[in-house]
Amino acid sequence: MKAIGRFLVVKEHKETETKTKGGLLLSEAQREDIRYRKADVVTVGNEVQYLKPKDEIYYDRNAGYNVEIKKERYRVIKEQDVVIVV
Repeated sequence: MKAIGRFLVVKEHKETETKTKGGLLLSEAQREDIRYRKADVVTVGNEVQYLKPKDEIYYDRNAGYNVEIKKERYRVIKEQDVVIVV
């Protein structure tokens, strides 16, 4: 599998719960106000300059689309949707 152009294929981190400042646990459905998602870069397109496979990133949760390859679920996003590289 290889991304082309300015696209990235990422594997989302599955966060099962988030703890608030007060100690409450929020499920994934309750975290709609969290705008960015965490993921690992699987492959990058040939026009992507600053990212490489295995980078850990945050990207806009509304960006891209899901794709399933060999029963694994990935997300395809544009390079411009990445906001932070950890």
